[in-house]
Amino acid sequence: MEARLDVARVRGLFPALADGYVHVEGPAGSLVPENVAHAVGSAMRMPVAERGGVFPASGRAEALVAGTRAAIADLTGGVPSGVVLGASMTALTYLVARTLAKGWRPGDEIVVSRLDHDANIRPWVQAAQERGVTVRWAEVDIETGDLPAWQYDSLLGPRTKLVALTAASSAIGTCPDVAAIAHRAHAAGALVYVDACHAAPHLYLDRTALGADFLVVSAAKWGGPHVGAVVADPRLLDSLRPDRLLTTSERVPDRFEGGAAPVELYAGVAASVDHLAGLCGESPGTRRERLRASLRAVARYEAELFEWLDQALRAMRHVQVLGRPERRTPTVAFAVEGLRPRQVAADLARQGICVWDGDAGARELFDAFGATEEGGAVRLGLLHYNTADEVGRVIDAVAALRAHPGAYGRR
Repeated sequence: MEARLDVARVRGLFPALADGYVHVEGPAGSLVPENVAHAVGSAMRMPVAERGGVFPASGRAEALVAGTRAAIADLTGGVPSGVVLGASMTALTYLVARTLAKGWRPGDEIVVSRLDHDANIRPWVQAAQERGVTVRWAEVDIETGDLPAWQYDSLLGPRTKLVALTAASSAIGTCPDVAAIAHRAHAAGALVYVDACHAAPHLYLDRTALGADFLVVSAAKWGGPHVGAVVADPRLLDSLRPDRLLTTSERVPDRFEGGAAPVELYAGVAASVDHLAGLCGESPGTRRERLRASLRAVARYEAELFEWLDQALRAMRHVQVLGRPERRTPTVAFAVEGLRPRQVAADLARQGICVWDGDAGARELFDAFGATEEGGAVRLGLLHYNTADEVGRVIDAVAALRAHPGAYGRR
């Protein structure tokens, strides 16, 4: 029997929902459940020192790091010794880009996509420019918002070193066929770096099945603190030599983690993965198995809510929705006739609805849509704590914007 999501129980896990707002700004970061806040607070109240000591406070730090690696491995289908922890997805991507670029030579090539957040574009483009490497671009189908896999046949070649792409767009929700693209990349001898930050709270991740040599995630997207992680095969990590202090351990994955670790935040990362695994209540199996059951239940629940929201927005003549991807997360970007995106966001905020406006960090994508000069778009996305009542409030509020366009002025 498939597990089902009890959203009333789930909402009780989030103290922040007591503010009365409709929080549909999830793609920028989830609200934090109580168990995560408690875990961080408890870690800060206990004696914790830096790793490497022979006394209990240092041992606690070692345990927190090990627990976090194990939790991220369960979430992504990796192994703890292949989990590199860092300040953010952006910082880690810059680190991996600088490290891999040491082996690039003029005339080599990389492939990036216009669908991606800039954090999975600019680090690679800048590293390529410094090394004299050619950057090739995978384009988005502007009508659908999809990233066609077939185009990689002409983008890849014998000198392709890396393909970077997203598992799910945090701007418009598109979920490309990562496995198909990765298969093409590997056939050409290239490594594949996958941004799974937005995918993680919505999809059951499996690094190996996706074909990702590197899979990067951000705990803030599923209710954790602002901590990033890159997951890879430990043997691949062992072949790389990042810049590091002489005092940083040579071991993998420690060699990628210079400086003191924010272990109190790591306690929250492990708790946030436990939160995802427990969304359907107590269930048997390992944490990895419980994550599969929970995230499949989440996907079914979110898909039903989002279908209603998406269809309602597309039915409004004064609303233009960007793209219509074949596979997507419950994320949508749209424009309202006669209103700048910031004006729409401000009006919705006055009605107790939180949304983002702008380019959602996906400047290349919004340039391709021709939306940048108009201020981008309004973006909203659902998470497992949103309800049908909230979706109804959003639909009614957006529909009412058409009634008073003169209050804000025309473009």
